[in-house]
Amino acid sequence: MSTALLAALAAGIGGAALVEMLAAGSRGRRRAPGAGVRAAEPRRRAAAAAPLAALGRLLAGVAPGIRALGDGGIDARLAAAGVATPAEELAAVRAGAALVALAAVLPLAWAAPGRLGLALLVLAPAVAHAAPSLWLWRRTRLRACAVNRELADVLDLLRVALAAGLAPMRALAEVGRRHPGVLAAELRRAADRRALGLPAATVLDELERRCPGAGIPALCAALRRADRHGAPLNGALRAQARDARAASTARIAEAAARASPRIQLVVALLLVPSALLLVAAGLLPAITGR
Repeated sequence: MSTALLAALAAGIGGAALVEMLAAGSRGRRRAPGAGVRAAEPRRRAAAAAPLAALGRLLAGVAPGIRALGDGGIDARLAAAGVATPAEELAAVRAGAALVALAAVLPLAWAAPGRLGLALLVLAPAVAHAAPSLWLWRRTRLRACAVNRELADVLDLLRVALAAGLAPMRALAEVGRRHPGVLAAELRRAADRRALGLPAATVLDELERRCPGAGIPALCAALRRADRHGAPLNGALRAQARDARAASTARIAEAAARASPRIQLVVALLLVPSALLLVAAGLLPAITGR
């Protein structure tokens, strides 16, 4: 019995180590939102959030100030995350999520001993209210990583299009049409909005807000100078592409440096104990004489 228990424990720890290592590899290959995402996904998210939004609007009708709670800078966060949901709708979803969480923990809070019930009544709605903001933060972070990864190639394509004689906005449209990814989609969106008659300054301001990458402000500044003063873009784009590749190389080296201690931690805390438990399972019958 003891031998089987040790062997099972060793197998469990070893399996956990393998799962952790495979999960770390899959996180490195994960694609950011906006790159090849199916068109049905936003509709599914909207359908799932619709009941929460309805509850939030109902709650806002009872307490008008509840929807504005904690919503400072929500428009900028929505733009950086690439979400087309209005700020009022997101606030209604947050309020509805808090109301659902409160209703869900009421039976548990009633049966919980001491002050645990009061803590549940306070913490559950607070966590549910903050969950959409955490989702926005994660989506913004993934979009920033995707933009930084694509920036150098997009700048090179943009420079080639400009060298072929295309106007800046036409070059943005062509690069956005021919290159996959988050940044190319935003460039195509900016070119389309400019073709609809929006001022170039407004379009570039939106592009800068919607692309949270590190090199986007410099790109938008160069495009503004070209629009206002006719400044040439080839030299600026070449320098920005070189800087973007250097920054990408530095990020990859930093990620590799962080990966080594994590692998060693997994080996030391999971793989080594599982191997020792297997050895102990084999030696236990000889030691106990059973």
